Amino acid sequence: MAKAAAKKATTVATPSVERRAALAGRTTSAPAVKVEVLPPAERISLRAPEASVAALSKALGVTLPKKPKTSASKAGRTALWLGPDEWLVIDEAGNDPLADCAGVSALHSAVGISHRNVAIAVTGAGAAATINAGCPQDLSLDAFPVGACSRTILGKTEIVLLRTAADAFRVECWRSFSDYVFTFLSEGSRDAAV
Repeated sequence: MAKAAAKKATTVATPSVERRAALAGRTTSAPAVKVEVLPPAERISLRAPEASVAALSKALGVTLPKKPKTSASKAGRTALWLGPDEWLVIDEAGNDPLADCAGVSALHSAVGISHRNVAIAVTGAGAAATINAGCPQDLSLDAFPVGACSRTILGKTEIVLLRTAADAFRVECWRSFSDYVFTFLSEGSRDAAV
């Protein structure tokens, strides 16, 4: 009887610890808009005083922007200005911005948030109208040109919005809100198509 119990214990499946991407593969298309989840990326939340910006920019390989609503990109890495001493750094090239900041002795705080955030692309002629279904920000090209970014709201959740082209946006949101944000944008895309 002890042998049977031991055999039964060894056949129990071990739980998986593999992290699955939120919303992986989800996409919605309407006549004027496409909403799709972007592949995972490395991200850090970076805080630093003005005196540390040059050293961090050098380590990251991209100049940290100093003006509101601006971003800078180089070699698959984008730095978004979120406040006077705050940036969101996104790396889509498979490099680790947190490791790049680790060797910088200048005062800063860098926190890895890669698994906290999900990115959703909204592209097409109706992209701005889709986002404006729940975001009060003026997304005209004059007010929000290519490269502009901001922390704002979409419906009931906070997002970080980056305009990547005249008709394309990257929407960053927390993983726990990603289903809500994706569904909201999907509904907005149907309205933008009308």
